[in-house]
Amino acid sequence: MPLSSPSSSSLLRRAWLGAEYRTLRYLFRRTRRRSKLPPHLLTGMQGELEAFFYLRRLGYTVVARRWRSAKLRGDLDLIAWDGSTLCFIEVKTRSRRGAIPAEAAVDRDKQQMLRTLARAYIRRLPSEPSQARFDVLSLYLEESDGVHSSSHPAEHPSFVLYKGAISWT
Repeated sequence: MPLSSPSSSSLLRRAWLGAEYRTLRYLFRRTRRRSKLPPHLLTGMQGELEAFFYLRRLGYTVVARRWRSAKLRGDLDLIAWDGSTLCFIEVKTRSRRGAIPAEAAVDRDKQQMLRTLARAYIRRLPSEPSQARFDVLSLYLEESDGVHSSSHPAEHPSFVLYKGAISWT
């Protein structure tokens, strides 16, 4: 097989991931219409779903979603391996772009909470990872024509991934 052609397992993986993504987006849309949750919470939930599949397409191995500790406030949106690096990913979703980018919402208090939660997660692992980092994934759900409605989420959201966006100190 030529080196430039993808392997059949790679093609099968991409096809499976695409089918899984389309199915979960369809189910999310159906439940979103009947949900009693406020629109901003639904937007955040949609963003985390979109982020999950975006990171998987990039090759991340997602090991936890919305991880919580019984003793600490807050949650870690996504925890994933990027090769040998353990990543704690904060997802910030907006329905449209504004003057202030989505990642600006990760202020000092939020950063400290993420550090505390990440340390608690690492303590539960059988062995400490050799590398760990914090990423922020900004996600915009606006349509290409700039129109977005809460009942019809964007077909192709835009993503901006900031690797190592938050320091450990």
